[in-house]
Amino acid sequence: MKLLAFPAGGSVPLAEIPELDFDAFRDALHGGVAAGGRLAALFAVPEASRRRLYGLLADPSSGQLAVASTVVEGRYPSLTPDLPQAHWFERDIAEESGLEPEGHPWLKPIRFSQGDARPGITNFYRVEGAEVHEVAVGPVHAGIIEPGHFRFQAAGEQVLHLEISLGYQHRGVERALRGGPDRRSIHYAETLAGDTTIGHATAYCQVVEALSGCEVPTRAELLRVLALELERIANHVGDLGALANDIGFLPTASFCGRIRGDFLNLTALVCGSRFGRSWLRPGGARFDLEPARASTLLTGIDRAERDAREAVALLWDTPSVRGRFERTGTLDARACSDLGIVGVAARAAGLSRDARAEFPTGGYRDLNVTPSTAKAGDVFARALVRWQEVEASCALARSVVERLAAASSSSVAGNVGALAPLQFVATLVEGWRGEICHVAVTGTDGRFARYKVVDPSFHNWFGLAYAMRSQPISDFPLCNKSFNLSYCGHDL
Repeated sequence: MKLLAFPAGGSVPLAEIPELDFDAFRDALHGGVAAGGRLAALFAVPEASRRRLYGLLADPSSGQLAVASTVVEGRYPSLTPDLPQAHWFERDIAEESGLEPEGHPWLKPIRFSQGDARPGITNFYRVEGAEVHEVAVGPVHAGIIEPGHFRFQAAGEQVLHLEISLGYQHRGVERALRGGPDRRSIHYAETLAGDTTIGHATAYCQVVEALSGCEVPTRAELLRVLALELERIANHVGDLGALANDIGFLPTASFCGRIRGDFLNLTALVCGSRFGRSWLRPGGARFDLEPARASTLLTGIDRAERDAREAVALLWDTPSVRGRFERTGTLDARACSDLGIVGVAARAAGLSRDARAEFPTGGYRDLNVTPSTAKAGDVFARALVRWQEVEASCALARSVVERLAAASSSSVAGNVGALAPLQFVATLVEGWRGEICHVAVTGTDGRFARYKVVDPSFHNWFGLAYAMRSQPISDFPLCNKSFNLSYCGHDL
């Protein structure tokens, strides 16, 4: 395979990245995915009148990332027909750089765009037939929620095809990160997806640290693990309650709404923010955990986990709940592999995709994380995996607190120097939704010439559309909540 391998969180000189002709580039990516890898990122960088495509593969068998590049001008043969994982990446490239992937099956913007000559965001795929009808949902929804449009092609109640259009709030965050890092960059990272503050902040910090050669103190690495696991627990508990609410099962819905807040308050106990804002910074962490608060934190974890176990047990023990969850919104392992699905949705179909185990960085290098999996790939499996991860993350958080108490080092911050010029750096962090990928390319001045973010939602939105095929349209709210993907994490 003609790609350059390096560890997650590592940096390599741009000059060492193989520049392949397009056919070799396509074959390398296709071969890597066929061998069990997945496409972590695919993006373009402008170079005078041409564009350089970078393809980043994640190879679980070696625990390494691998990268190659190719130069294209104007148009190139689409990768998507042979590599479905490239589908949205190529639409993103076409929208942002103007490159046209010839032969792409559905080349339309993935974000709202005015005055575009290509099929607009309001052009939808249509299924023809005498009994076929369309149902449009959004982009404006009830309650406090970001905009997103769902267009169903249905025969009676059965969904034949669902097309998801996002991008109504394209925020230009990737563009704002270029030229950094500066004082605002960490705040952009923390707000890429507000419910994933720790996940994205961790990835950003690792990018800066790799480029500067900063050694992060062991204590700070452990604090980052604690922060990430608390974020995972709170969101999974909240999702279990939301799933219960979507089928009108109010006991679990009510309890989990409160218990999610209990876990969020544990993050606030350490850093003052329930979402973990300002806890992490390049070089380490801003807030430590001294013995008194560590004791309070452990007591809080024990109490909240006990309450969550009692609330969630009602889901498994109630036949009407299982009747609604089981065999609803099934996404099997083959579809997950073809589409590049990550996170809970992939693990619920039996795929052990978890960056903490496959591509460990930071404090996870010294921790043994076993991915929680199920096999059915339905709403029940996705709920079950969430609960398994709550239990595992509570145990991991306790272990980290114990390690902090036993650690001799008191330092939580390292020195971040100047960033190396003409480098390529990429890292993977297992956020609560799944794999987060941050990639940076530096220019001659050591600043970000390109910064690419791939939120797990970018991989998984199409998985939701696929899971709705042949389902009753009334199951959409439940299926949607079982994936619980981010609008703003996509609309960067």
